Amino acid sequence: MKKQILAGLKIIGAVAALLLVILGLYATYVFLSYHRIPDMQELAVVQPAESGLPVVREPVKVGQEYTAISYNIGFGAYTPDFSFFMDGGVSSWAKSKDSVLAAVSGASLLMQEQNPDFMCVQEVDIDGTRTYHVNENEIIRNFFSSYYETEAVNYDSPFLFYPLTQPHGKNKSELAFFSAYPITEGIRRSLPVSDSVNKIVDYDRCYSVSRVPVENGREICFYNVHLSAYGMDESVREGQVGMLREDMEKELEKGNYIICGGDFNHDLKATEGARITMEWAQPLPRTRLAEGVHFPIDDLDPEVLANMHDSGRNTDQPYQEGETLTVTLDGFIVSDNVKVTSYEVLNTGYRYSDHEPVVMKFVLSGLE
Repeated sequence: MKKQILAGLKIIGAVAALLLVILGLYATYVFLSYHRIPDMQELAVVQPAESGLPVVREPVKVGQEYTAISYNIGFGAYTPDFSFFMDGGVSSWAKSKDSVLAAVSGASLLMQEQNPDFMCVQEVDIDGTRTYHVNENEIIRNFFSSYYETEAVNYDSPFLFYPLTQPHGKNKSELAFFSAYPITEGIRRSLPVSDSVNKIVDYDRCYSVSRVPVENGREICFYNVHLSAYGMDESVREGQVGMLREDMEKELEKGNYIICGGDFNHDLKATEGARITMEWAQPLPRTRLAEGVHFPIDDLDPEVLANMHDSGRNTDQPYQEGETLTVTLDGFIVSDNVKVTSYEVLNTGYRYSDHEPVVMKFVLSGLE
């Protein structure tokens, strides 16, 4: 009996040792695989496809109204019944490949119906376990084949075996900027991120800057951003907002126009010092922005702002209108030489994403 017990313990010990070796090798793989894309990466400008649709070759005009959209499409997974495991929910993959195709196509059609001139799109998976390796950018381009585009990789993770029942896998995602008008240059800026172990599963945070010529010789600098969900990490907040500020100040000195759209992962309706609704959704510190830029949402009538639909939902559970916690995370920053004529968050009931699209109409001011 003792020999049998000892033999059993040896087997258990050997299995445990093997598991520890496997875990050690996997941890080594994950940490060795971690990398950050270098700053100031030049982005290729994707030209309009030969689809027979008219292509704009002229610069943007002063005094003419244009439409811009910012939309985090949630990598095509966040249908209303979806909850995400990293936020306390259940799922780590989209429901099915067909669900991804339907969600991204629905989000693209929704944007197309707005007849936009410019689009800042976030969380566009181009190859991911969680989205059945669907290239979501190709779907969007089918709706906007006559547009110019820049793409900036914002997430390129090693294979994550968690959760064990449905490993999140290896995923690659990007920020995509679309313009009906020519883009002359695109640059990817790598944002400061946390130094903690969480950086392994977080996005490789960045923003892209795409330059669109204006008839008066100036440029619109379109920033497409997806900032970190900071929690209480003030150093990351200061670093990311500080980089944006310095970058925008250089463009303001040149007399250029600035339009910055994206998911700011801050409560844009809240003022500094306000009570925090969610720990990760802090008020964005307006005082740290560059002088000469502002959030158009701050110009809205207080009653209009109070009744405006929130752009993001909590994903710890499926969406239930009136019960699920929501907050406005998405929007635009513009320079003072950009006059905003209309600003709204579309209410789809979070049909295609855990975010809603923000639609802004604007007019460029002439030279002083």
